[in-house]
Amino acid sequence: MPPLSILVKPASGSCNLRCRYCFYHSVADSRRVKNYGLMPQETLEALAEKALAFAEDSCAFAFQGGEPTLAGLPFYEKLVEYQGRYNHKNVKIHNAIQTNGIVVDEAWAAFLARNDFLAGLSLDGIEKLHDRNRQDSFAQVMRTAELFNRAGVRYNILAVVTGESHKYAAQSYHMFKTDCTRFLQFIPCLDPLGETRGGHPWSLTPAAYLKFLKTMFNLWYCDCKGGKPVSVRWFDNILGMLLGNPPEACGMSGVCGCQFVTEADGSVYPCDFYVTDRWRIGNILEDSFEEMRNSEVCRRFVDESRSVHPACRACRWYPLCRCGCKRERENGRSYFCECYKEFFKFSIGRFEELAGLLGQNQKFPP
Repeated sequence: MPPLSILVKPASGSCNLRCRYCFYHSVADSRRVKNYGLMPQETLEALAEKALAFAEDSCAFAFQGGEPTLAGLPFYEKLVEYQGRYNHKNVKIHNAIQTNGIVVDEAWAAFLARNDFLAGLSLDGIEKLHDRNRQDSFAQVMRTAELFNRAGVRYNILAVVTGESHKYAAQSYHMFKTDCTRFLQFIPCLDPLGETRGGHPWSLTPAAYLKFLKTMFNLWYCDCKGGKPVSVRWFDNILGMLLGNPPEACGMSGVCGCQFVTEADGSVYPCDFYVTDRWRIGNILEDSFEEMRNSEVCRRFVDESRSVHPACRACRWYPLCRCGCKRERENGRSYFCECYKEFFKFSIGRFEELAGLLGQNQKFPP
């Protein structure tokens, strides 16, 4: 059996913020049951037991929402207990949690540090950019970043890139690396499921995304050259692919996998962006991981992602772009296609230079 990675929604779509662009709100609204409440302990125990029986070498549990801290700290203490009880094969366990930081206190920070949880802290940038879409929560999030720094919590910044982000990109980058952490992940903002793109103030257009990526790349490149590298996940993956490595970010692989997204009632889905009735592949209380992975629904979900537009196959940049995430695609092409083309033209020489500094004189095909 393979290493296993699971996304868990212990509080379903419940959240103590109502971010204007929340993609999961529209996903949940499309289901017959919009919110499954809090995950019962017996469901958590079944998940831990079955996951650790299925996995080989390693097993990753990533907790998302909604807001996963609403399940309460005792929920995660029970998780660690169950992991110790059922890890009969001594696989390597990786725990992660994505949080808006609102309820995190010293007890939470101490627990995350003590149990080596990787935290993803949602922070969109400088105060006026962040607060525009996230209910004036900037001060609370920065307080949590300080708690994480003091307690020694490993954490990333998860920043949603909206149509306005490029205006504050340089200020936000410097704030992230100075006041928070040097591990950054930028997530293109998604319009609600099923809607035409570009219909909201926060919608991200290809032109705006290109400006953002260019600014961030210039800053990232200068820090790399200056010997003080900042980890920007998308740039790290591009550099890794240029060096011949597979991308670790699922949205960059070109083909979907199965993320085993587990809702609070135990229902399982292949992808966080498609937690809908159509794509339900089973329930952890009733089905094995093997059965869910081999289900007709899961196979169909993966197969749909294999379709690539002929123009993309012939494109110079396809080995790096790979049409982006399935959720970005329209008729087999990425919504950000022109953005990516221009960005790679702008950056490829410096990516190649950095690859050379890493000891591999790798050149991208002309």
